[in-house]
Amino acid sequence: MGALVSALKRLPATLLSCRLLPHADPRLCTALGLPSTAGGRSLALLTCDQDDTLYAALDHATKIADVQVIYARSFYAGSRHASGPLSGEILGVLAADDPESVAQGVAAVRFALEHLFAFYAVDAAGVTVFPTVIGSVGRYLAAQSGVAPGSAFGYLIAPPIEALVGVDAALKAADVSLLKLFGPPTETNFAGAWVTGSLDAVEAAARAFEGAVVDVAAHPTGP
Repeated sequence: MGALVSALKRLPATLLSCRLLPHADPRLCTALGLPSTAGGRSLALLTCDQDDTLYAALDHATKIADVQVIYARSFYAGSRHASGPLSGEILGVLAADDPESVAQGVAAVRFALEHLFAFYAVDAAGVTVFPTVIGSVGRYLAAQSGVAPGSAFGYLIAPPIEALVGVDAALKAADVSLLKLFGPPTETNFAGAWVTGSLDAVEAAARAFEGAVVDVAAHPTGP
């Protein structure tokens, strides 16, 4: 995660709801994106109060269990404006051929939320940052970004101006490729980017991104 993040306060994500459907109706599965030819009919539905953290955790699940992410969408305006106490910022759905595999996927998501991924508080004013390095990306984010599974992957998110300044710093600091820019506003009114390269380069980019976000939070109108 880089040297800077150790000085920031970790804001762990909360899994707000999780229900398993071991024998989901095939019509629901198809509507959620499971191919009609697939045999998987076991689903796990999860909501979380941090969307990007859950996206990364769902990707982690594809490395640990024989599951696929068939649905993952952020909700508008963020968890503070959620439609209900269990809504949070995102709904993700895992699918597998059997209930045991989907349960393993859920266990991997829980582990990732508790130990691997989180937003960090930059200051007391409410600026947060997600300067995440995934050393070996899973099948879900690889497919979403167009890289090969196992590639080093930088998942860099912050509020709008902080993020754009941070992405500029990240691209200048390291030999990384810009896979996708999340221009503001996203559904949750953040911004950021996905980058790839060597692991060292991605880590350097993440440190530069984080450092720029910290600097903008400290000096919002300039040095």
